[in-house]
Amino acid sequence: MVKVRIGAVVSEFNYDITHMMLELAKEHAKFLESEITEVITVPGVFDMPLAIKKLLKQEDIDAVVTIGAVIEGATSHDEIVIQHASRKMTDLSLDYSKPVALGITGPKMTRLEAHQRIDYGKRAVEAAVKMVERLQ
Repeated sequence: MVKVRIGAVVSEFNYDITHMMLELAKEHAKFLESEITEVITVPGVFDMPLAIKKLLKQEDIDAVVTIGAVIEGATSHDEIVIQHASRKMTDLSLDYSKPVALGITGPKMTRLEAHQRIDYGKRAVEAAVKMVERLQ
């Protein structure tokens, strides 16, 4: 039996990185005797809240992990994206009383640093499973 049923919301932006993060997340979920049962891809991290809300409404989802990589550009856009998206993710977690784990890297991160941090998808699954177990 699966311990925790997880929904994942994955950013298509920097998909070469986020795809690897998702694969590690899936492997780690199995290791924890849990499963990522549904994946929704969205254009970017800023677009995640609506997909997160859709998953949180489902009775067959115990927690949601978010997977994204926000790489630094020429402006402070990366900081704005992370700040606003993470605030809304927290609000949704509280509104639905289900964990939403942050597996998003950045801001102020280079592409090389993003590749070095692909394990954040795995870390998000770890946090989601622990939170579900601790809140039961």
